[in-house]
Amino acid sequence: MFWLVTVALVVALAWAYLTWFWILSRKLTGPRVWPLVGSLPGLITNRHRIHDWIADNLRSTGSAGTYQTSVLPLPFVRQGLVTVTANPRNIEHVLRTRFENYPKGPIWQSAFHDLLGRGIFNSDGDTWLLQRKTAALEFTTRTLRQAMARWANRSIKNRLWPILSDNCTTTDNENNYGYSSVDLQDLLLRLTFDNICGLTFGKDPETLSPELPENPFANAFDAATEATLQRLLFPGAFWRIKKALGLGSERSLSQSLKIVDRYMTEAIAVRTEAPSDDLLSRFMKKRDGNGNAFPASVLQWIALNFVLAGRDTSSVALSWFFWTLMRRPDIERKVVDEITSVLRVTRGPHASLWMEEPLDFEELERLVYLKAALAETLRLYPSVPEDTKYVVEDDVLPDGTKVVAGSTITYSIYSAGRMESIWGDDCLEFKPERWLSDSKQFDPPMDKYRFVAFNAGPRTCLGKELAYLQMKAIVAAVLLRHRLEPVQGHLVQQKMSLTLFMKNGLRVHVRPRTLLFDPMHYEFGTTTPTNTNHPASLMTPAASPASIQPIYN
Repeated sequence: MFWLVTVALVVALAWAYLTWFWILSRKLTGPRVWPLVGSLPGLITNRHRIHDWIADNLRSTGSAGTYQTSVLPLPFVRQGLVTVTANPRNIEHVLRTRFENYPKGPIWQSAFHDLLGRGIFNSDGDTWLLQRKTAALEFTTRTLRQAMARWANRSIKNRLWPILSDNCTTTDNENNYGYSSVDLQDLLLRLTFDNICGLTFGKDPETLSPELPENPFANAFDAATEATLQRLLFPGAFWRIKKALGLGSERSLSQSLKIVDRYMTEAIAVRTEAPSDDLLSRFMKKRDGNGNAFPASVLQWIALNFVLAGRDTSSVALSWFFWTLMRRPDIERKVVDEITSVLRVTRGPHASLWMEEPLDFEELERLVYLKAALAETLRLYPSVPEDTKYVVEDDVLPDGTKVVAGSTITYSIYSAGRMESIWGDDCLEFKPERWLSDSKQFDPPMDKYRFVAFNAGPRTCLGKELAYLQMKAIVAAVLLRHRLEPVQGHLVQQKMSLTLFMKNGLRVHVRPRTLLFDPMHYEFGTTTPTNTNHPASLMTPAASPASIQPIYN
C-alpha cells in the first residue's frame, strides 16, 4: 500500500510540474527550455560562442530585441528566470529610469565580497553613492588625466618600445633575428595593469619587462578574479561549502587573497607615510558620511575595485582593435595619417622627432579619428559584453515585458552593437565614420543607450576619458614604429568570461614601419620638389606640414 501511495504521489507531482512547466514555456520567448535544466543545454552547447548565441536569439525576436528564458525552471524559484534585452529603451529603464529597482543584487555581491568587499563596483545604495561622489570629484580633474598620460608614456618608452623592437623582424624569414611572434594581448594586459596600479596607488609592479616576469601580486590578483568568477557558475550554497572546507578553487582563492592583502597593506602604509597624487592618496584625504577618514580595509576595497575595472577593459578593447586593424589596412592608413598629421603640427616635419617621445596629453586629445575607431571597436567588441541586474520589485519594461521580483535581467551590450534595428543594415561593418560629424568631430549617438560599453545612467564609467586617453597613447606608440601581422594559423576566439578576452591570446609578427613622404604631395612655397625619394628626416622646415602625405612601408 505504501508503495502505491508513493508512486501515486510521484506521478501527481510529475504531472503538476509538467503542467506548470508547459504553462511557463509558452510564456518564454527565448531559446528552447527543457524541464529541470531550462536553457542550460543550449548555453553549454554554445559556450564557445556564448555572446553570438545570445545575439542570435535576440535577433530572432525582430525589432523587439528582448526575450525571456529560465536556467532553473522550478516552481517558486524566481532566481532562474532571466530576461535578456538589447532594446535601448529597456536598457535606459534599467540603468536610469528605475535605477533603484535594478541593483547588483545579493548573488553578485556575495560572490565578489571576499575580493572587492563593499567597493564601488560591488555595492549599492548609500555605500555606493558615497564612493561614487568621492571618486567623481577626482576623475573630473585634468590633473588625473595628465597623471594617466605620464604613467602610460613612461611604460611605453621604457618597456613597450624596447620589447617590440627586440621582437621585430625585418623580413618574412621569421628566423632572421629575435622572436618570431609575440602575444600582443599578454603585453597589453601587463602594460595596462602596470598603468592602473601606478595611477591607483603609485606603485608600478613592472609586469611589462623584457623578460616578462611573474609578479606575485599580479598572479594572485588574476587567480582571485578567476576563482571569484567561478562562484557565479554555481548555487551559492555550493561555493560556500567549498569555502568552509577549503576545497578546490576556494582554497586557491583564500591563498591568493592573502597575497593581495599583504601587497595592499604595504601600499597603504607607504602612502600613509608619503602621500602622492595617486587615487589612493586622494581617497586618504577624503572623509566618509560621518566625517571620519576611510579605514584601511575600505581603502583597500576602493583601490582593488579600480584596478579590476581599469586593467582588463582597456587591454581587451585594444586587443580587438589591433586584430581589426590587421584585417582592415584602409582603417590603419587613416589612423596613421591622423597621428602623423598631428605630429607634423606639434613637432615639425622631421619624422625622427616624432619617435623620441610618446605622444603627450595635448597631442592625444587631437586624435579624433582614432577615438572614433576605438569607439567602433567597443561597439562590436565591448570589453564587458553582458551585464546582469537583480530585480527588486515586479516591474514592466517599456516594451511591455513583465519582470518579476527575485529574477535577473541581462542587458547584452555585445548584441546591442549588432542589431540592425539599432545601428542599421551595416551594423556588422567596422565603420569609424559613424562616430564622426560632418565637420569630422567626435559625435556619439544622441541616444546614449544605444552604446553602453561604458555603462550609462548613474553608474556611467568614471574612467571613460582616462580609458580613451590610455588606449590612444598605446595605439599611437605602436603604430608609429611598427606594423603588426597576424601569425598564420593562430585561432582568435572569444573566451567565456565576464570580459571579452581572446581565449588563445593574440599572436602577431612585429615589423618595422618606415614613414616616408612623397614630396609631390606638398609645396615649398612656389617651388615643386623633384626628388621623389626625399626622406622625412631631410625635409626643409619650409615645407608645409599640413600638406605632407605619408607613404607607408
